[in-house]
Amino acid sequence: MKTNVVTAIEIHGRDANDSPMLPALVKATAKNFAIAEVSADKAYGSIKNTDTIADLGATPFIPFKIVHTGKGTHRRSGAGNGAWAKAFGYFMYRREEFLAHYHKRSNVETTFSMIKRKFGDSLRTKGDTAMVNEVLAKVLCHNLVVLIHEIYDLGINPVFLDSALDVPKEAA
Repeated sequence: MKTNVVTAIEIHGRDANDSPMLPALVKATAKNFAIAEVSADKAYGSIKNTDTIADLGATPFIPFKIVHTGKGTHRRSGAGNGAWAKAFGYFMYRREEFLAHYHKRSNVETTFSMIKRKFGDSLRTKGDTAMVNEVLAKVLCHNLVVLIHEIYDLGINPVFLDSALDVPKEAA
């Protein structure tokens, strides 16, 4: 990730577990972006998450907990697609290379920090729906800031459609 853009988002209650959300978020991201690798912390370590990432053609970089093995089966989900065992081997036998990829995960923390610094780290609204909308608005604004920054940084001349004619016109 070079721009720290947020590619997919789901908002659940404060006690929701993040790990089960990963497959849907990665699949949503894959609809618009080519994903080469996914880095996540140990809390996301599951056969389902690893399989989903591998099924999309990406490499999972999720460290394994002490209790994990590379057997690739789980008492609830059955056998995986082999991605778990492959990732486990990579983690065990090429640890330094694995960790170099895994540490790209810090970009996520940077993104959260960017949003909090620019738009505040607390919500002003009181109701649940309003709080969700406020978070979505902050993320949307963050993505717009990133887009504008990249337009200037990369020297991109954006082209917008004239809504009345559907004809491209140069940005002013």
